[in-house]
Amino acid sequence: MAQVTTAAPLGLWSAPRSMSTAFFRMMAERDEFCLIHEPFYACANDQPVEVAGRTLRGAAEVISFMRHSAQPIFFKETTEYRHARLFARHPELLEMTHTFIIRDPRRVIESHYALNPKVPCDEIGFEYLAEIFELVRRETGVTPVVVDADQLVRDPAGVVSAYCRRVGLAERPEALSWTPAERPEWAATNRWHQDAAASTTFQPVERSYAVTTDNNERLAGYLEYHLPFYQQLRSFSLTTTGSQP
Repeated sequence: MAQVTTAAPLGLWSAPRSMSTAFFRMMAERDEFCLIHEPFYACANDQPVEVAGRTLRGAAEVISFMRHSAQPIFFKETTEYRHARLFARHPELLEMTHTFIIRDPRRVIESHYALNPKVPCDEIGFEYLAEIFELVRRETGVTPVVVDADQLVRDPAGVVSAYCRRVGLAERPEALSWTPAERPEWAATNRWHQDAAASTTFQPVERSYAVTTDNNERLAGYLEYHLPFYQQLRSFSLTTTGSQP
């Protein structure tokens, strides 16, 4: 397996509600990156991206900033939208290191619905996530790192250690815990990040939902649609030895 490197900007792609914000929180604790939170979501909604004292507008400005930053970049992005289209317009994205995080789609769908009962099927995000994964894999010849969030909460030290080895980061065990707090990077969408703001480490979120994939026909249909994309990505998920199947 080819070793990826953090010489280029490092990204984490995720379906919404998949613990990507907690992973972002851990990367912030490392205190070595210029952090960018969901920049392409902001661009898709015609919103500015505030980073390092600058206001960026549009994907072209964001990507240019990432590529020319004097400080290492870490960004995380969610796939409510078909961001794979960005790669056709901005092939320089393929020069970056793209990693992925997944979570049991049942929990993703139920958690998303609880916050947004009007969520349409495509915004669950696994289809668009798999599309980016396959595009990067095909165009670079390297299988991207896939973190399984359910394994991450069972073995944070092992999974993060394996992630660091795969992307060429020094291991920082002290970054596995932090003080609960809001982050300025997610202020615009903070109602979606309350679990991450209250967290102190990677931990299971024990919550029961009144509406589930078992008792709601629409959510059951969402699960049936997105489960194959999740299973596809999960077949490449990182092991604690740092390898992938």
